[in-house]
Amino acid sequence: MVKIDIEGSSSFVKAARYKDFEAKALDAFDTLVAGNGAGNDFLGWKHLPSQTPEDMILECESIRDEWNKKGINLVVVIGIGGSYLGARCAIEALSHNFAKQLSSAGKSAPEVVFAGNNLSEEYLAELMDLVVERNVACIVISKSGTTTEPAVAFRIVKKYIDEHYEDNSDRIVAITDARKGALKVLSAEQGYRTFVVPDDVGGRFSVLTPVGLLPIIVAGFDAREMLKGAAEMEKALSEKSSDNPAIRYAAMRNLLYSDCGKRVEVMVTYNPKLQYLGEWWKQLYGESEGKDGKGIFPASVTNTADLHSMGQYIQEGERILFETVINVRHSNRSVTIEKDEQNLDQLNYLAGKHVEHCGAMARLGTKLAHIDGGVPQMEVSIEKIDAFNLGGLFYFFEFACGISACTLGVNPFNQPGVEAYKKNMFALLGKPGYEELSATLKARLNG
Repeated sequence: MVKIDIEGSSSFVKAARYKDFEAKALDAFDTLVAGNGAGNDFLGWKHLPSQTPEDMILECESIRDEWNKKGINLVVVIGIGGSYLGARCAIEALSHNFAKQLSSAGKSAPEVVFAGNNLSEEYLAELMDLVVERNVACIVISKSGTTTEPAVAFRIVKKYIDEHYEDNSDRIVAITDARKGALKVLSAEQGYRTFVVPDDVGGRFSVLTPVGLLPIIVAGFDAREMLKGAAEMEKALSEKSSDNPAIRYAAMRNLLYSDCGKRVEVMVTYNPKLQYLGEWWKQLYGESEGKDGKGIFPASVTNTADLHSMGQYIQEGERILFETVINVRHSNRSVTIEKDEQNLDQLNYLAGKHVEHCGAMARLGTKLAHIDGGVPQMEVSIEKIDAFNLGGLFYFFEFACGISACTLGVNPFNQPGVEAYKKNMFALLGKPGYEELSATLKARLNG
C-alpha cells in the first residue's frame, strides 16, 4: 500500500505550525467526507473503488474479447485532459518499455495510442499513417462531443473506419453523457456501444470510471486488481487521524506553501514507466488548486535522467520549490552488473550489485543533497509497479487533492479558467456566435 514520509520536510517548518496545518487538514477531511463543501456535487469519485458495478467491468471485458477475436491490433483512444491522462498513465506504467503492445508480463494485446489531446496536423497525419497499416478500433471520450481537440481527431478517425470496415459501428465505443450532447446523439444514430461519464465525477477524477477502465482493460490489464488496490486505499484513508497519509501530505504541502514560500511542487519519479503519472498528477492538482490567485504550481521530473538537466536548478536555483518523490520499493525485473576484466569504465566496484540498488543509492544521495540545498522533500512509496499499487496511488492522490484544496480554501472540482482560451480560440476560428469577440481580438492582434 501507499506510504508517506514527510521527515525530509520537517526541518524546514516549525512543529507548532505543522500542528496548525494538520488541524486545518483534519477540518478539510471532515468537509470532504461530509460532502458539504464547495463543488459537493462532484464527489462521485470517492466511492468508485468500492462501488463500481461488476456488470460494467464485464461489459468492458466483453468488448476486449470481441476486438481480440476480430484481430484488432490498434485501438485509438480519443480524449483530452482527464479523458485520457489516467488511462495513458496506467497503460504506460504497466506496459513493456520497448514493446507497447506487451504488458510487463509479456502478454500480447492491441497497441493503444492516444489522439484528440492536441491540434497538431503533423501528429494526426502520422496517426493516420499508422491507422492505414493496422486493424483498428476506436474509443472516443467526451461528455459533449464538441470539445475541439477530440472532435477534430474523431471526425478524421471515424471517416476512415466508416470507409474501410463494414462492421464500423462495432469498432467505435463512445464514453459520454448519459442523456445529452452531440456524441450521445451520434452514438444513438450510429448504434455505437456507450458507457456513461458520471455526472458527479469530473474528468481529472475519472480514471476509475469507464473513462480510464475501458482503455486499460482493452490494453490487456487487470482493472479488478486496480480497483482492489484503490478500494483498500479508500478504506485506509477513511479514518480521521493525524496518521492518515492523505492528511499528512495535504498539511505539509500547504504549510510549505504558506509559511516557507514554496510555490512549486516537483513530482520526482525514478522509473521511466511513471513519467505519465507526473502528467496525470499535474492536471489533477493544477486544475483543482490553481484558482482565485492561489495554488502550488505542479511540475515533474524523471530521474536520474533529469538530474543531468533540471537537477542543477533544483539544487541551486531559486528556493521556491519542494519535491514529492515516488519511491518504488521493489523492481519487477532483475539485472545485475557483471565484472569486466579490463574495467575501463571503472565500474568493477559495482560488480554483483543490482541496477536497482544503484538507483536506490542515487535516490538517497539526491535526497540528502537537495535537503542540504534547501529543498524540502516528501516521499510517497509503493511496493511495486502493478495494477493493484497503481490503483492505490490514484486514489491516494485524488483524496489528498480534495483535502489539500479544501485546506487552501478553493473549490477542488471546478475549472473556470479553462474556458478563457476556448472562447478566444472559437472567436479566432470563426465559430458562429463569436463574431463580436472575433472582431475585438483581431483588432488587438492587428493593433
